[in-house]
Amino acid sequence: MTQDDHSDVAFHAFVKAWNEQQAQDTPIHHRRMLAWLHMHLDRGQRHLLLMAFRGAGKSTLVGLFAAWLLCRDPNRRLLVLAADVRLAKKMVRNVKRIVERHPMTRGLKPKERDQWAADQFTVVRRLELRDPSMLAAGVDGNVTGNRADIVICDDVEVPRTADTVLKRESLREVLREIDFLLVPGGVQLYVGTPHSYYTIYADEARAEAGESQAFLEGFRRLTLPIVEKGRSAWPDRFPLDHVERIRRRSGPNKFASQMLLQPVPATASRLNPDDLRPYEHELVYHEGQGQAVLTLNGVRMLSATAWWDPSCAAPDEDGRARGDDSVVAAVFTDAAGNHYLHRLLYLRVDRDDPTQRAIQQCRAVAGFLRDMNLLGIYVEQNGLGRFLPEQLRSELRRVRVAASVVGVTSTKPKAKRILEAFDARLAAGRLHAHVSLWNTPFIRDMREWRPQGRSGTRDDALDAVAGCLLAEPIRFDHPPPPDRRLDWRPGAVVAAAEWDV
Repeated sequence: MTQDDHSDVAFHAFVKAWNEQQAQDTPIHHRRMLAWLHMHLDRGQRHLLLMAFRGAGKSTLVGLFAAWLLCRDPNRRLLVLAADVRLAKKMVRNVKRIVERHPMTRGLKPKERDQWAADQFTVVRRLELRDPSMLAAGVDGNVTGNRADIVICDDVEVPRTADTVLKRESLREVLREIDFLLVPGGVQLYVGTPHSYYTIYADEARAEAGESQAFLEGFRRLTLPIVEKGRSAWPDRFPLDHVERIRRRSGPNKFASQMLLQPVPATASRLNPDDLRPYEHELVYHEGQGQAVLTLNGVRMLSATAWWDPSCAAPDEDGRARGDDSVVAAVFTDAAGNHYLHRLLYLRVDRDDPTQRAIQQCRAVAGFLRDMNLLGIYVEQNGLGRFLPEQLRSELRRVRVAASVVGVTSTKPKAKRILEAFDARLAAGRLHAHVSLWNTPFIRDMREWRPQGRSGTRDDALDAVAGCLLAEPIRFDHPPPPDRRLDWRPGAVVAAAEWDV
């Protein structure tokens, strides 16, 4: 029998033949996956995303998919990308095993040993091609120069590649190179589960991460969570009581991420930006009857605090600050004790003129105080900041802005300050935030901040806002008038007496 005899074999028949040989059934969710893959390939869809719960056997099924592709056309070239080359080799070994044992692909195994390596192999084919039939590579390796008809991204996103901003950016840069590896008409297939709120698999853009569209915008998607409509997707292996044990053992965030395929942080965050109360109104300043009034959506503001957490703010070639951010925060408070985080200013300076960095920042801060109608600012004096208060006072005098400058030295651990400032106010729904903050890194920093250890995100903006909140005066509600109630003591009477004075 020649290989051409299998050029039109259906994927479900290929999988059925393999499972019968292995004396196992094809579960319902595998049938859904294989039907989806076959349908979209036949329709010429070039961009596919398959997400299924952990333990669903998706990599096993995709291995069968790869073997089936070679069965139908041995001249195809497949590249497997994974978080590291070890994981990619695992997929290649699985496909080699299928090619060796499947009744429809046994004739594809070459006789030459060098064509059957651990990280790549070449099946018997008619065309003489430079690239192997299947090649394993990690996202941290070099795949430049390879060409492929199909690229399978199998679990490229794992905690090790997605737990910090820099790692996620690096992963995206590598994955963007796939377009240069594919031949015209080539197919990209992503297989995995989300490991971050800012996952590459998100179906909508994360504005706070600088995205204008989802990373896999336009990809056809199949999402198979462990539970749908109260039923297990694989009841024989994951009955509902077992699913509940997994949920209790893994915790709500990890369960939602890995089993329900919802893009949330795998570990619980202490600062949930979903607890912020967004608003889009601007401050209104007016004077009348010799009195100045500042309102926000008609609500009068009683106090305001500005806080500057400074750094050198020297940018790299891409415009981002090296090291810590230099951030100014402005928080306003009303009579009811609600706090309004109205603006954050991320300061950047001219990288070619380091002698002017302090002056440039002070000028920007002076303009910020003027625009926000702020009458003073706290400046952290730790490190670089000890030189800035006097420089800022000089700049305020120069531009004729009447605002005081108070230098402060922080002695309490930063994580403790942030928790004390945010925890109770977020829980009480007292912290409002202007919608402009969703276009800054602040929301992302909140979502990924962890009190123990570095999360890979910068916490300078969080620290500046915490400084504002902790410096704001505590306002006590006016107590109600005493309640006049009848005396409950038996025999008690009220008597009036006259006094001679």
